[in-house]
Amino acid sequence: MSTGPCPEPPGTGPAAASPIRVLVVEDDPVAADAHALYVGRVPGFTVAGVAHTRGDASQFLKRTPVDLILLDLYLPDGHGLQLLRSLRTAGHTADVIAVTSARDLAVVREGVSLGVVQYVLKPFTFATLRDRLVRYAEFHSAAGEAGGQEEVDRALAALRAPQPAALPKGLAADTLQSITDTLRAAGPVGVSSGAAASAVGISRITARRYLEYLVDTGRAARAPQYGQVGRPELRYTWLSRR
Repeated sequence: MSTGPCPEPPGTGPAAASPIRVLVVEDDPVAADAHALYVGRVPGFTVAGVAHTRGDASQFLKRTPVDLILLDLYLPDGHGLQLLRSLRTAGHTADVIAVTSARDLAVVREGVSLGVVQYVLKPFTFATLRDRLVRYAEFHSAAGEAGGQEEVDRALAALRAPQPAALPKGLAADTLQSITDTLRAAGPVGVSSGAAASAVGISRITARRYLEYLVDTGRAARAPQYGQVGRPELRYTWLSRR
């Protein structure tokens, strides 16, 4: 899944001599492949493995140590935090970045108590995950005794205060969320760009840009719908099996 090492800008990559080993836990195969590809593109990180279920992740971690888990919270055989709770009981100390569509702040608080160091909400871009990983690497590489409060605050700031990654030019986060909600509500039937535009209150061309962005980031699929006179209409469906 990795594209191999690439040049690292000074001061932006992890300082650790050995790569940070990452386990991707994600039930959706398309999303899992995308997440593993993203991790492989960040210097200083390597994908140790990919698991699609809670059971697979548990078995993998019995055999292979990792430093970081990219954890989806909605797994087919149990909630991601149940997996994390069992790992902590078994003595696993790997850090966790939750990669999820969950927005329940009670779940966020519980995750923090179990060692979730970052949350990345779906859908997201490579730039978003890269930012979190680079900042995590800064935190992970910190070693030795802090000289004082300022140094402790600086280490935590690298982890807790990421800069928001920009969407592609011309796309707005609130509109993307509205399109995402419309697409998810449509279920397996999907929506056309025209229907999405009407639901959100934007032009068809604009709606299609957002829909294509979701396809490009692995969260939606497109397929032509035949049976009408003229060119087939493209319909978009949400890929997550939630």
